[in-house]
Amino acid sequence: MTDPIHIGFLIYPGVTQLDATGPAQVLSRVPGAVIHMIWKTLDPVPTDAGFSILPSDSFTSCPNLDVICVPGGRGQAPLMADAEVLEFLATQGAQARYVTSVCGGSLLLGAAGLLNGYRSACHWAFREMLPAFGAEPVAERTVRDRNRISGGGVTAGIDFGLVLAAELAGDEVAKEIQLALEYDPAPPFDAGSPEKAGPELTAKVRAAFA
Repeated sequence: MTDPIHIGFLIYPGVTQLDATGPAQVLSRVPGAVIHMIWKTLDPVPTDAGFSILPSDSFTSCPNLDVICVPGGRGQAPLMADAEVLEFLATQGAQARYVTSVCGGSLLLGAAGLLNGYRSACHWAFREMLPAFGAEPVAERTVRDRNRISGGGVTAGIDFGLVLAAELAGDEVAKEIQLALEYDPAPPFDAGSPEKAGPELTAKVRAAFA
């Protein structure tokens, strides 16, 4: 019988839902995985996509996690100085097997003191903020540094999920999950990074984030 693997995602008002639900969909197929969606209360959490996610656990009911994952989103900024959130992350991060993030969630890990001296991915628009927390920014879809695993912006969370699935259950299981999800990206436009999109489009999107 497979031992349970407790995988927790911090969700919060204004979270980018795909940062959490993308890797959660992947990791839910890891044998023994138990997915936890966590917030301060069990009230529905509004995402930045206009719909809500129902938490499965509060900070107090959440078990010790094997994996803690922090997604990014427009609601992240107020949490950077939220003592309750940072304490929860620091406590879980101190004992988790893997401390992880997607997109700008790496900045929240940094604010909780969990990235000092580590390499990390982040969304391209916010990557330059990582050194403020003692982290080294890396412009890659996924970054592994010891037990820290991070994904870049939003859709990189699926790549991140597959990397972590391989860590937890082996490459063959991760390949099976990828095939089952038909994850075979072929985007209609070649504009998924600043280098490919060019300066004009990049400036427009950066201004929207600001």
